[in-house]
Amino acid sequence: MFNEILTVWSSQPGISATIWLTILVFVAYLARNPAHALIRSTGRAIYVACRLFATSLRHLETSLQRRNKEVVLSLGQDACERAIEREFHRVNAVVTRDLSAYPALHRQISDTIDKIEEDYQAATDAPPLPPAWLEAVDSIASIPRTGDATVCTILDNIGKTVEGAHQETQKAYRKSTLERHKLLGAMQPHWRNLGQSLTRVKDTIDGLEERSTEIDKQMKSYESIRNGEDTVTRTLSSSSLTQFFISTLVLVIAVFGGLINFQLIAMPMSEMVGGTSYIGPMRTSDIAALVIIMVEIAMGLFLMESLRITHLFPIIGSMDDKMRKRMVVITFSILAILATVEASLAYMRDLLALDREALTQSLAGTGIIAEAEFRWIPSLGQMIMGFILPFALAFVAIPLESFIHSLRTVLGMIALSLIHSIAFIARLIGGSARQFSVMLVSLYDLFIMLPLGIERLVANSIKRRQTADTDAERNEIYMEEQS
Repeated sequence: MFNEILTVWSSQPGISATIWLTILVFVAYLARNPAHALIRSTGRAIYVACRLFATSLRHLETSLQRRNKEVVLSLGQDACERAIEREFHRVNAVVTRDLSAYPALHRQISDTIDKIEEDYQAATDAPPLPPAWLEAVDSIASIPRTGDATVCTILDNIGKTVEGAHQETQKAYRKSTLERHKLLGAMQPHWRNLGQSLTRVKDTIDGLEERSTEIDKQMKSYESIRNGEDTVTRTLSSSSLTQFFISTLVLVIAVFGGLINFQLIAMPMSEMVGGTSYIGPMRTSDIAALVIIMVEIAMGLFLMESLRITHLFPIIGSMDDKMRKRMVVITFSILAILATVEASLAYMRDLLALDREALTQSLAGTGIIAEAEFRWIPSLGQMIMGFILPFALAFVAIPLESFIHSLRTVLGMIALSLIHSIAFIARLIGGSARQFSVMLVSLYDLFIMLPLGIERLVANSIKRRQTADTDAERNEIYMEEQS
């Protein structure tokens, strides 16, 4: 059909194609103005639509950015409030543990000081003085002797009395000095006790000072978060990204731990539940093993919530202490029972593996191999792993909470990046469509350049003729005016 249309004007395709091209150029020349208007209006419409779409995306980006900032500040505020609450609990513990006994400690210090003062007063007593009559006796004993035997005897007795009194005074002085030394020695434990008491008071005051300094830092951070400062927002966003990647890594490790746990109990569960029954595409034994692991994780979540380590379920955290302690005991008991069950299943798995190996050896005709000497080591290892892994999976609640809270921030950042990229692409498409319409107009004129050239030549000749006629009329008018 195309060949028939091509040869409608002549049997030679070249001549017929030239005629068709001439007709097409002539038709395009006649439709030049409407075609230009259509191309320009189409480009303008695409440009305006893309600009409107980009503007709406920019408004959405602003709203989402404000929402992300509110979410980040809310998470940071909650974390800061928990940190401040924890510091106040520590201050309360210090006050309850140490300062509550301060009246008794003050009384003990006062008693110790009073005892030290009394001992000091007792230790500073002056030594005993010799009797006053000894001076008179000493003066009489120093009288010169005249050779009388009676007088000499009397004077000798008086001298001996004076020497005896002097020795008694020295003995009394030594005795009082020894007593003072004993009192000073007895003061040493009181001094040490007083020093230890003052050291405890100093440690308590230093601990309170450290806690108060930490509370001041937390309060400054809290005020910055309440004021919505951009620096704090960027810091919290960076912290959320860090928490997201760390919690993701820990959750991946937990997933691998869950897979190992599944492998430990899958085979013995097939012996208990039956390996030939299916629920959908999965075996019932595999589903039962997964249910046990999921129940262990759920018990771990409830245990962490009851201990107020995580805050995923506010209703658990708002329970009274008595009910919460009961829930801790119940969840821990269920978790311990499931861990014991898994340990027994892991031991059963080792026995089943040994039976299957013996069956394979017997079917192969090689006989049953005797039990190895240290066969109990892998059995014990599997039992320990089966008992430890449920408790390890219980701590998944901590990175899970961090992952959930940080995921909101990460998703908001990803959404902002997507919206910003889409808005940029929309603006790029709009500008490109506008420039492409201009290019199409130029290409359209290039296609019909021959009739456009003829039109310009005719228009220029007509313009020159009109200009010549105008000049001739002006000359005639000028000549008539001169004449």
